[in-house]
Amino acid sequence: MAPGGETVVGKGFRFVSQVLASLSLFTASALAADEFRSPSLTALRVDWRAALDQFRTEINSRPRVAEDFAFAPRRSVPRYDPRATPALVQLNAVSSRFFTGITRSPVPVLLPFDAAAYLDGQRSGAPATLALSRYQADFNPVDMFDAGPAGYSATFSLEPGAGDGMPARVFARPVEVQITGSALVYDIADPSGGKGEPVKPLATLYPDLRRFIREGYVRYAFTRFGVAYVVSIQCLDSVAKPRRLACKEAYPVAERFLKALRVAGGQRTRPLTDIASNVLDRPAERSPDFTYRPSGDIIPNTGYRKQGGHPDMMVYAQIRFPLEKAPAFVRSQSYGKRDRSDGPTAYPWRDNFCESRSFEVWQCAGGYGHQGEDIRAADCPPPGEGREPCDPKQRAVVAVRDAIVIRGAKDQAATLQVNSRTEHIRFRYMHMNPHAMNANGVLNGRIVTEGEKIGVISNYLDHPAGTSMHLHFDAQVFTRDGWIWVSPYVTLVSAYERLIRARGREIGPEIAVTAQPVAHALPDDVLKPDLREGSSGEDN
Repeated sequence: MAPGGETVVGKGFRFVSQVLASLSLFTASALAADEFRSPSLTALRVDWRAALDQFRTEINSRPRVAEDFAFAPRRSVPRYDPRATPALVQLNAVSSRFFTGITRSPVPVLLPFDAAAYLDGQRSGAPATLALSRYQADFNPVDMFDAGPAGYSATFSLEPGAGDGMPARVFARPVEVQITGSALVYDIADPSGGKGEPVKPLATLYPDLRRFIREGYVRYAFTRFGVAYVVSIQCLDSVAKPRRLACKEAYPVAERFLKALRVAGGQRTRPLTDIASNVLDRPAERSPDFTYRPSGDIIPNTGYRKQGGHPDMMVYAQIRFPLEKAPAFVRSQSYGKRDRSDGPTAYPWRDNFCESRSFEVWQCAGGYGHQGEDIRAADCPPPGEGREPCDPKQRAVVAVRDAIVIRGAKDQAATLQVNSRTEHIRFRYMHMNPHAMNANGVLNGRIVTEGEKIGVISNYLDHPAGTSMHLHFDAQVFTRDGWIWVSPYVTLVSAYERLIRARGREIGPEIAVTAQPVAHALPDDVLKPDLREGSSGEDN
């Protein structure tokens, strides 16, 4: 027996066991790197009793109107039957004249609409021509309103000079204000989330209100009735100019909006449930052609201050690929000449989320970067017998999901919002010609179906031929900080695999995978190994 009481055979067995264990861990790590996961979401519990109490307080300011509302619950009908809360049914009947589909919201809809004042005006014989803004704290009629199983979103605007007591401002255009209330929040890794400063003039109305500037918007986040609400205005933290809204000029508009919020409707429904992160199925058949570099593997030195990309293995939604036909290529349009591959219309794909840009993206190192991915269609082949006609200016762009369009007539981008019991996510398309989108009715409120053509690939950026022929595509998910940019790269890889009905092959260096949190998971359930540091389990 060898010193220490261990035989040579025992040592050999232990060595082989360690090797096998190391190989097992390496294989598991490799598989983990190749796994695509769905995100986890937390469902919030809505306190409808508190919402009804607030509505009762609001409407009691108009006694003649209040006496017409029935606040006593009807216990003879099921709890989630609308008739169980007759006051809400009455309120929805009024609000739905201006906010179509408000009953689809499972959360109390807070809007700058004073239903009590409106009804009192009707009783007093107010003329039908009286502007709705009179009952909306001088905000214009809603530009966009969407309510669905996850919550609601709305956009209003305030004209220059409108609003009693408002300070003068340099910005010469209407200020657009957005609000979202959601019963679903995405559990993304967000070290910068949850920050902000209190707003003293509003502390009594909103005890947990916090104001912060993030990703190009000043945001006001608060919780009411157990629901996450965020009011936001796009602005720059800079000097005010007639064509550029400074955030300091946005503050009074946002505070006026917040002071005017009232319970405008919504409907109690069965509570949503937390959604856990899961490994997603991928096609079994392997593609002979489609290859892609890892998530986060941007072209070296093209990140903000030469930092790297953002690895993210999340498929944030099961979408249809945004280009109608394959082949298509996710490749850098700004730094393509630095890539050693075969050009912008060739495999492998390469992530360009977080390439250096002046836009705030807090998922990127340094907080700035490219907000999404650039996609190009394949070059048209030479004409030949039996080939379909190919026009490079008519490559169709399609809706990735059934969704509602968010887009004003002057906007260069079109956003599709998905609002369901399991998702609250937005997808933005850029560089399509806005005049063509206007002509095709790609405007606020339009409902599109998955796979429906919504435009063609173009090169519009402030004007025709302002950029290369490509589609910019990005994604935002709703969190307690509002709508946040996330990497759509793996989401696009997954969508493309379904389009071509085959699995792609990842090539390139092994890189760290940024772990995403799983709802209510223990830390061990969240952590993943860093593939750059080996996988033997030994200390380095």
